[in-house]
Order: sequence, then structure tokens, then C-alpha cells
Amino acid sequence: MQYRTLGRTGVQVSSLALGAMNFGRIGRTTQDEATAIVDAALEAGVNVIDTADMYGDGESEEMVGKAIAGRRDDIVLATKAGLPIGEERNHQGGSRRWLVTELEASLRRLGVDHVDLYQIHRWDPNTGDEETLSALTDLQRAGKIRYFGSSTFPAYRIVQAQWAAREHRLSRYVTEQPSYSVLQRGIEAHVLPVTQEYGLGVLVWSPLASGWLSGAVREGRDITTHRSAILPERFDMSIPANRARLDAVERLAKVAEDAGLTLIQLALGFVTAHPGVTSALVGPRTVDHLHAQLAAADTVLTADVLDAIDEIVTPGTDLAPQENHDTPPALLTPTLRRR
Repeated sequence: MQYRTLGRTGVQVSSLALGAMNFGRIGRTTQDEATAIVDAALEAGVNVIDTADMYGDGESEEMVGKAIAGRRDDIVLATKAGLPIGEERNHQGGSRRWLVTELEASLRRLGVDHVDLYQIHRWDPNTGDEETLSALTDLQRAGKIRYFGSSTFPAYRIVQAQWAAREHRLSRYVTEQPSYSVLQRGIEAHVLPVTQEYGLGVLVWSPLASGWLSGAVREGRDITTHRSAILPERFDMSIPANRARLDAVERLAKVAEDAGLTLIQLALGFVTAHPGVTSALVGPRTVDHLHAQLAAADTVLTADVLDAIDEIVTPGTDLAPQENHDTPPALLTPTLRRR
């Protein structure tokens, strides 16, 4: 396992981190299975576990808490808040009211007195940066969080938050958690240059592109991944973007084979090769899935392999732009651009 410094914090983190979104109802993973995954990850040298309050409406946090009981100090524990919990309109966002309340709930579910990294799950256009940063700074000073970060923020919002922290003399975001894979390279053009400029740690999610790069999605093969059952439109081959992804996957599989690697090793080795990336989050549903992903822990891609990938998917390009998660709200909601 490789280790890297998380931004400018001085904290050493593993290049592969364990994402716990699939723990519980989302991935149909039981507590025993979740604990076995955590055990195997820690044994392999993984020291980061990332979850969120809204994964299974808190179920993931509860399962992580039980799995890490008695060894919390050996783990860089991260969770997130901001996406809606239930139907109450104020149980979401980046307001002080919600973050203070929800952090207490997360700590209770996790069975700990603090988290190492508390992340705002999505930018909240209804809440000012000063409000959110002030609340996070106070929670940090109270010892309930060690650091805080953002997740899936557009590049311009990352810059704005850094400016607001300096302007109001508040603590700043020290990490960003964007989506990044061989098939979705858009952050190379905007987010990663900004995070590198500000010295942010970067924990990328979906490095296997929701299963597209797991080896399960291939030409002529029945697509029966867990994701295909939840989001069938992402694997509908009548959609041109999906067809383009499948064509790319076939070419990438040949590059991996020629290099003596699995497609998973190629995919994870690619994202961790970028100098702006600190760790890649893997989200296994089973121990077998985890072991297949851990095989990439020490994968270092050669220059010729990286060049071959660039020829298949152009740097800075998203093959499925409709799946971007940092699109400005005004492009998604007509009422925000037609007043």
C-alpha cells in the first residue's frame, strides 16, 4: 500500500480508501459482511474509511461504527452531510442549524466523539459560504471534527470557499471529493488544477465508473452489475454515450491485458497516478470485490500505458457528461434561469 499526505494537513493516508456507501440496504451488505470488509481493508493497510449520513439513512454510519469499535484511533474516519435526510425541508444543506444537529447524529451512529474529516456532500446554493464555514470552524474548535472538506463542488465554488475563509478569517476546506475515472476525466480540466493550486487533498469517488471498469461490463456480455439494477439507464446500450463508453472499455481492456494487468488495476492505477489525487475510494459490496480492488494498491502505470489511455479517452473529457454531479443549478432548473 502506498501512503500520501492529505493536502497540507500532515496526515498520512492510504492511496486506496474504503468507501462505505454499499454497507446496508444500498448494497445489501450485512453487518457481518461489512465488518469482514473493514477487517480485510485494515489488514491490507487501508487507513481511511469514508461514509455519509444519507447512505441508507444512517445505516452505513451505524455499521461502520460497529465494525471499527475498539480500533478507532488507527483509522482516518470521514463522513459527510448536506444531502437530504427524509422529507423535512431543513434536514439538508449547509446551514449552521442543520450541520450542528446532524454531526451529533453522525457521531452517535458511529459511536465516536469526533470524526477526522467532515465533508459537505454537495454545494448548497441556498446557504452562504460564511454561514457554513463558520459552523464548521466552531465544530472544529469544539474538537468534534479535526478537518473539513467539500465533495463534488464545482471548481469556481472551491475557489469562492477558499476566498470566503480568508476574508472572514475562518478555517478552510482542506479536501475535495470529486468523481473521477478513466471514463469521466472532466475534473482534469477544472477541479484538479484548482485543488492543486490551493493544496487540497483529493479523495476521488467512483474510480471504477459505477462498475463500467470492474470487468463486468463487456461487449456481448449480459450486464448484471449491482448498479445496472439500480440505474438501468446508465447501462442502456441504445444510448449513444453508453455505446461510446463500451467501445472505450473494450479498448482499455486490451491495454490492460497487454500490460499484464486487470481492468480494475488499470482503472485504479490511472486515477492514483494523477499528482493531484491523494486517494481513490473503492466501495466493495463483498470481500471478494475488495480483494480484486486491493490488487491495485501498488500498481504503477508506465508512461506508455498512460499514453495509450490518453489515446482512448482524451484528457479532460467526460464520456458521459449527463452524469456530471457538479453542474450549476441554473442549468438543471429552468426557474433559476427564467425570471
